Amino acid sequence: MTGSSPVTRRSRQWSSPSRSRVSEFLAENRHTELSHQDALAAAQAEHERVRDAAIKVFKDHESKEERRRFQERQEIIIQQQRREEERIRNEERLRAEEERLRALKLTTVPKLPPEAPTVFSSTSTSTSTPPSSGFGSSNSTRPESLINKKRPDITTGKGITRPRRAICIERADFTEQHVAQAKPSLFATSTTSGSFPKPPAPQPNSLPTLTTSKPPVDQYVVIHQRLKKLRASLAEQAKSLPLLKARMGDMRRELRKSLGQIVTEKGGNRKQIATIQALLQESLSGSVPSAMIDPSQFITDQRGPVDGALHNEAQLPSLFLYLLNIFAKTIINQFINECGAQPKAADPLGVIAAQVFSNKTYLWRGKTLVDILMAKYRVACPVLFGYHGSESTEQGHRMKGLAVGYAAVSLRDFSKSPNTNPWPPSKYWTTLARIVNTPPAEISNTQCVVLRGMIEIYEERFIYFYGSAAIAALRLALVDFPNKAQAKTPGTSGLQVLAQILKRDIGLEL
Repeated sequence: MTGSSPVTRRSRQWSSPSRSRVSEFLAENRHTELSHQDALAAAQAEHERVRDAAIKVFKDHESKEERRRFQERQEIIIQQQRREEERIRNEERLRAEEERLRALKLTTVPKLPPEAPTVFSSTSTSTSTPPSSGFGSSNSTRPESLINKKRPDITTGKGITRPRRAICIERADFTEQHVAQAKPSLFATSTTSGSFPKPPAPQPNSLPTLTTSKPPVDQYVVIHQRLKKLRASLAEQAKSLPLLKARMGDMRRELRKSLGQIVTEKGGNRKQIATIQALLQESLSGSVPSAMIDPSQFITDQRGPVDGALHNEAQLPSLFLYLLNIFAKTIINQFINECGAQPKAADPLGVIAAQVFSNKTYLWRGKTLVDILMAKYRVACPVLFGYHGSESTEQGHRMKGLAVGYAAVSLRDFSKSPNTNPWPPSKYWTTLARIVNTPPAEISNTQCVVLRGMIEIYEERFIYFYGSAAIAALRLALVDFPNKAQAKTPGTSGLQVLAQILKRDIGLEL
């Protein structure tokens, strides 16, 4: 058995092919037409079977894919519904908070009635005479009429007419001194008779007596504090409004980026201006949800609805006011960082600030919201608003840049524009008068730096607006003001040098 052939073993495992099938291939009629037709029919049947099976598998696959896509769309719709429901719940909570806030604002605690004064019968005349309050009497309107009465312009010794506004501060100082002398002391002891103190007898050829209350509050400082609270309020709103949180940061960065790309070339800032206006319009349209807020908190005047104004409603989106605040803050920082060394860089920034705050789309009840920018200016550069104090906290480079920027904002020509100048040249004149009318003993180096920054590179535009009156004002600022200063500082020398530069460059003899 060891020498047997392996073929013999294979033959035991596998059977021989069918003799009938082999005989069919070897049959004589294998090449006949009938045989070929049978083979073709069998092949066609097999092809149809395979095709039907493939179509069935394809249809099953398409059905599964359709069910999967349907389930995905259904899940997306469910997620969107959940997000919308969450948004509605957040808005309802926000509305409920606003309603509670309004209810709290309307709730007032009644004050106690004033105690009846003790009146002695020994002085009958004193009981019949009411105490002088300074308000509501017929004489209370006389000081306003005397102070506000329009007076003719003043003519200087050289025949140059100077507007009355240049001495408005001196008249105000005289009025305050007179009132301080005329009003009785609030801490005087009462008389022995117990009667009310009699008002002082009016003196001939003098202003009527005015009773003054506590000093007026600086509205720009109050607005600046409210802007800080607005920023904190937006941060709180962002915690419950994811869309506001994401978009607010992007809008703030885009606005700062656009202002950082401002160039001095004419026509080179169109893209940046379009981006800034698009961001403000987006915040104003309400596409990004934010709480509504009363804009009167951020202005210095009282306003009512105006016919034809785009925004007469009592509230505006807080995101819009927040972006205006960021815009103003970035403008101030640009003035500080760039315009101290390069004064010409302030002009395009002043153009953009004037365009934004004069745009009719961003007005509220027909007037500008430029007080937001001026509140920033009041805190950053108090000298422009008549305040002066310690010199140790103020830097010359910083003050010069702010002064140049102030001139760039205020000395803008709107004669060919349909919009209203948000901060007209008269504000520039008033600021100049406040500084020039400072008493000699109180003149500081910072005032001189600010004064030079306001005048340098803008003297021709100042003369364009005020003519010979501007030349007289420049003489007061660059010649008389540094000469009357008791302390000679680098700032006073800088003003005198600027006068010589104007004489050399443009032939202006002061």
